[in-house]
Amino acid sequence: MLEDARGRCLRCHVLQARDLAPRDITGTSDPFARVFWGSQSLETSTIKKTRFPHWDEVLELREMPGAPAPLRVELWDWDMVGKNDFLGMVEFPPQVLQQNAPSGWFRLLPFPRAEEDSGGTLGALRLKVRLLEDRILPSRYYQPLTELLMESVLGPAEEDAASPLAVLEELTLGDCRQDLATKLVKLFLGQGQAGPLLDYLTRREVTRTTDPNTLFRSNSLASKAMEQFMKLVGMPYLHEVLKPVINRVFEEKKYMELDPCKMDLGRTRRISFKGAPSEEHVRDASLGLLTGYLGPIVEAIVGSVGRCPLAMRLAFKQLHQCVEEHFPQAEHEDVKYLAISGFLFLRFFAPAILTPKLFDLRDQHADPQTSRSLLLLAKAVQSIGNLGQQLGQGKELWMAPLHPFLLQSISRVRHFLDQLVDVDEEEEAGGPARALVAPSVIVREGYLLKRKEEPASLATRFAFKKRYFWLSGETLSYSKSPEWQMRSSVPVSHIRAVERVDEGAFQLPHVMQVVTQDAAGALHTTYLQCKNVNELNQWLSALRKASAPNPDKLAACHPGAFRSSRWTCCLQAERSAAGCSRTHSAVTLGDWSDPLDPDAEIQMVYRRLLLGRDQLRMKFQEDPNTDSSPEADAEKSSGATEGACPDALARPREAAARLLEVLADLDRAHEEFQQREQQKAALGPLGH
Repeated sequence: MLEDARGRCLRCHVLQARDLAPRDITGTSDPFARVFWGSQSLETSTIKKTRFPHWDEVLELREMPGAPAPLRVELWDWDMVGKNDFLGMVEFPPQVLQQNAPSGWFRLLPFPRAEEDSGGTLGALRLKVRLLEDRILPSRYYQPLTELLMESVLGPAEEDAASPLAVLEELTLGDCRQDLATKLVKLFLGQGQAGPLLDYLTRREVTRTTDPNTLFRSNSLASKAMEQFMKLVGMPYLHEVLKPVINRVFEEKKYMELDPCKMDLGRTRRISFKGAPSEEHVRDASLGLLTGYLGPIVEAIVGSVGRCPLAMRLAFKQLHQCVEEHFPQAEHEDVKYLAISGFLFLRFFAPAILTPKLFDLRDQHADPQTSRSLLLLAKAVQSIGNLGQQLGQGKELWMAPLHPFLLQSISRVRHFLDQLVDVDEEEEAGGPARALVAPSVIVREGYLLKRKEEPASLATRFAFKKRYFWLSGETLSYSKSPEWQMRSSVPVSHIRAVERVDEGAFQLPHVMQVVTQDAAGALHTTYLQCKNVNELNQWLSALRKASAPNPDKLAACHPGAFRSSRWTCCLQAERSAAGCSRTHSAVTLGDWSDPLDPDAEIQMVYRRLLLGRDQLRMKFQEDPNTDSSPEADAEKSSGATEGACPDALARPREAAARLLEVLADLDRAHEEFQQREQQKAALGPLGH
């Protein structure tokens, strides 16, 4: 603090900062300091691409009339486009400035000040975290259980009581069904048996259903399996059908409301009326807007037969035939249509319209007004999927203005469903993972920072370049910008691993590596940095999904980089050294659109079956009514005509015995593995 003829002056010498948060895609920031004293403020220069800036600048601020003011120094990351990003701040009260001038390093605090932050003005974050830990055995141990599961779908679904699938269906309740359904569908899809699995589950449910109005309306294993199957194989199809209209709704932000109880006449100023807007004006305008969005949606759906994945069409054909056989009566003519539309419209199209972010149709959730518009559209699509059966019923009579449009659409939807199941391909539904990404469909695109490892004379040189990437089922291509004509590309079939990279490899977050193999057999690694962890997960998911069917995948790779003549992860000095970390090329990232690790999935199925082992024993092996005496055998023989035949009872007992034996073998394998691990731990490092 200085004093001269003009009054008091505060001189702030801004020296340097360290360990600043990385705010840019490069893993660095463009920091500058902004100094406040009273109503005066000054800024330092901006230092590009660093987390450790050195300014060494002196800023002088004149004292203004009024009470003594604190000194506040804020650090910001400069952005060419959009708002600058806050990095942190320090603040010194007036008495500190006057008595003991600050000098040294000071920890940055959140904005605006520590006292207010501790009071909760920054809000609260609600989290739900679940950690699942399990021991996964080598694949060969799970083969018998996998074979039993595959055999389950080949027998008569209606009479099955002791196969693994029948036991799982009986045991699994509530929220667990969706998790189990996802894993079963992916497991069977990987074996090329998703079609038979869906046919097995739907036949069991149809057989147990007496009232056709309740068919597939509950969250049964069959319903959840079909729902997850559609999400797994039909996402590109869903995007092609719905994305154009969903984007329009988000971008246009029109106010739409039909419910008088929710109508806000004050928000209708955006709509041009002569005089004050009334409920009737708002309803008429909203009706025009809703039909303006619904029309293209219906057109896109009914015109999408040729774009619907073959696996889905074949699954719907099986479902159509099964329902028609079980409900052949004329009064149940609509049931075969409702079974399909109940899945396609009520469990696929309508939920995607309601929450586009969950289906990757948008990057962010909708604001309240757009969310309400999407809800109205989803309700309308639901009504179309119900083939108009519930129109005019229930509490939502305010939807009546839409009924004429909905009724006109229903006949077109019936014709669409007829065309959808008119498929004569002999190919089984649910082929291997290759069908998950169509060759010509762009499944992901956007800017990434590309680091291609290039050998230099003595050390490894890493080039950092911003490139625009496109990923399809055939190629991973990139260029300088989306408009750039010249593109470089890598065939997806050449990909051998897609893995995360440790932050320590480049001192940068959100980096992944794509390992490819050329025609000569040589491996090449391309490093790609994403903007944030969500983008990293999405690219990892998409690349792993596209390359899922590739042969000769790498079992291990290096999560680091080869720098300064050694690997940063394991410190091996040979560039060609074997990888030190297991690859995860088939592991999901919590996204239902990815193939899963079969060993991890079958392990989860095994754990679930263990819960029903005692029940299975009591039912088929330790029947309290069983009597092995000759008299009892004679009674069984004479009573065979009245009840189940002995052969029919023997089959489920034999199936139960096989399943219990397989579970016992897996128990022993786990125990032996655990014993080996304990022995290794007891021996310590010297015992290896």
